[in-house]
Amino acid sequence: MAAGKDNTLGKLGKLTELRQRLVFVVLSLVVFRLGSFIPVPGVNPEAMSNLVNGNGLMDMFNMFSGGALERFSVFALGVIPYISASIVFQMMGAVVPSLMALRKEGEAGKRKMTMYTRYATVGLALVQSFGIAAALQGQVAAGGAPVVYAPGPGFILSAVIGLTAGTMLLTWIGEQMTERGVGNGISLLIFAGIIAGLPGAVVQTLGMANNGELSLLKLLMVFGAALAVTAFVVFVERAQRRITVNYARRSGGQKAYMNQTSSLPLKINMSGVIPPIFASSLLMFPATAVTWFSTGSPSRWMQEVTQQLTPGQPFYEMISAALVFGFAFFYTAIVFNADETADNLKRSGALIPGIRPGKATAAYVDAVMTRLTLVGALYLVAVCAIPSFMQGYWHVPFYFGGTSLLIVVVVVMDFTAQIQAHLVSHQYESLLKKANLRRS
Repeated sequence: MAAGKDNTLGKLGKLTELRQRLVFVVLSLVVFRLGSFIPVPGVNPEAMSNLVNGNGLMDMFNMFSGGALERFSVFALGVIPYISASIVFQMMGAVVPSLMALRKEGEAGKRKMTMYTRYATVGLALVQSFGIAAALQGQVAAGGAPVVYAPGPGFILSAVIGLTAGTMLLTWIGEQMTERGVGNGISLLIFAGIIAGLPGAVVQTLGMANNGELSLLKLLMVFGAALAVTAFVVFVERAQRRITVNYARRSGGQKAYMNQTSSLPLKINMSGVIPPIFASSLLMFPATAVTWFSTGSPSRWMQEVTQQLTPGQPFYEMISAALVFGFAFFYTAIVFNADETADNLKRSGALIPGIRPGKATAAYVDAVMTRLTLVGALYLVAVCAIPSFMQGYWHVPFYFGGTSLLIVVVVVMDFTAQIQAHLVSHQYESLLKKANLRRS
């Protein structure tokens, strides 16, 4: 048994490229965590932490940034501007003719789309950083201490430059992780931010159980629910609807044919974690703006809007569920085209049994995909509603469900699949080298 383990470790030690990629990912995440502790000048850290903690929207934003918001570090915006810009351009690429033409140009078009996305990221980061800096100047923490030591144009300028530069640095790091590392770099940065707060959330929950705020039965139910949701997410993300496809190939002569049967796999959740992230981004900024600008306001309607736009409130949850549901269909329509799939099947000589090639095949695949997307959208809504229930009724930390758990599970699955692909590729290359040596 020990010899088998040593042999496996020895094989892994020979995977120089994979080892270098994993080291690059680890070092990049270390840089991300170090940068989240570099504060923007002029902010009272204790007052900022008191302002963020207890606010549902800002807690969610703080979670995605790995705690950088409560320290108001240069990475406080995280990669949210880049994600918002990339999603907007992907959606525009399905309706704007010029962007649709770029998508069909291959690698050159992809580089131009990436360049436009970066420009949009800079613009969004500038607007968001200016809004945050301007709103923070009038904020006072619970103890009466001002959040900003010296409000004025100097603080706004330094905050805008620092936050925008931090976002662009994180974007560059994420792109480098995608090219030189393993997995999607932007997803790994969000994953690292969520995981960074997980130990504190576990300690906080155990402390609540120790103080009697959370009974032992509820504590066991919380962890049981977390495990059950994790298993459910893994099951749904791996689930596929396989459509049988027959290939007819001529093997020789005029009437000799050989039929091959394959399948067209369709995922239940084709849109991944994009709908919850984008819905959270859309709801986060107007709700946060209303929350900040309504501080100390005598207007009753402003206070009512502030309360209704807080996670856990029925109005907020209804809007969030509607956005997630709608974006699931919209984003699936962008990443999956039934007409292109039908054309590809027709060109390769493939037929779906009982369905004519061409428009009939496209209509059949589109109908199947619509039913799957309906199930996937309901699944996303259900998973994202879990943290609101747990927070509202059991008062547990935000990290134990919904969007955060969905992101963590999906990113880990993708990361594991990428590592397995590298291992399979290495084994395949080794077999080819051995075969070539034997022939020579």
